[in-house]
Amino acid sequence: MKIIYSKYLPVKGFRAINLFGIIFARKEQPELSRQIINHELIHTRQMLELLVIGFYVWYITEWVIKWIIYKDRLLAYRNIGFEREAFDNDANLDYLKYRRRYGFAGYVL
Repeated sequence: MKIIYSKYLPVKGFRAINLFGIIFARKEQPELSRQIINHELIHTRQMLELLVIGFYVWYITEWVIKWIIYKDRLLAYRNIGFEREAFDNDANLDYLKYRRRYGFAGYVL
């Protein structure tokens, strides 16, 4: 997994973002922990399952719907099914070894 440290990506307030399987991390932040890297690896697996473009279409659509529901963009972000799966399992560094295909589906809704 390639990690690029940048002063532009992700936006301030976030430590890392996974774009097409490449992790971008804030340059001024400390080195990414294994937990954060695992979180982003979970997103990579989700992307592959949905052929990348499907992941982004679903991600953005779900975020917009939840932003409307919660009226809070950060709360909406934390409640996207992809994020819920990643946050719930990022501390388990073996998660991807045992994860079922389309594991995020259990976190939608």
